[in-house]
Amino acid sequence: MGKILIVEDDKSINELMVRYLKITGHNCLTAFSGGEALSVIKQEKPDLILLDINLPDINGFEIIKLISGIPIIYVTARSAINDRVKGLDGGAEDYIVKPFDFQELIARVNVVLRRYGKEDHLRHLGETTIDLKNFKVYKNNNELNVTKQEFELLHALITNKNVTMTRQQLLNAAWGWDYEGDERTVDVHIQRLRKKLNLDSYIKTIYKIGYRLEI
Repeated sequence: MGKILIVEDDKSINELMVRYLKITGHNCLTAFSGGEALSVIKQEKPDLILLDINLPDINGFEIIKLISGIPIIYVTARSAINDRVKGLDGGAEDYIVKPFDFQELIARVNVVLRRYGKEDHLRHLGETTIDLKNFKVYKNNNELNVTKQEFELLHALITNKNVTMTRQQLLNAAWGWDYEGDERTVDVHIQRLRKKLNLDSYIKTIYKIGYRLEI
């Protein structure tokens, strides 16, 4: 997973972002001002920067001009269209407005890391290996046949590991937003995954909500 620098002067928001990103396997660095961020970047060379705009010394629009070679996602309370356009035109990979959903943040982070080749595409769950890049699954080094929906379910659980996913979220991930089938379809496919890949100890049922991949 990636090494992520969180540049956010609100301590509570900074800590929450660290907590959620660590849960899903990322390594986190923190900075509470623009000057501190530039120092951390020079020393640690992070894979990705989550950057607030309204910082106490140097604002995010100025900081991005001083950085090269590291993808940046703005995470800010500034929601005006001209700010969004300025941020994206200035070189940011994405622009997230507060308040935000942490699962969406994690998803957007993973997209950018994949785009830059900073995310390890192999995941190991006991005797099972999942190749997220090539859409293949192996058990004891033997390739298994999994359906598209089974793989997409597995992918959603892995990229949100240790986070509870609702049945509707998993349905959207594997079948698409326009799918009109019953949420019980998710239950059937989860049971198949557990049996086929021997993942009973990893995929936990969250009563009346959905599922969580615990690692």
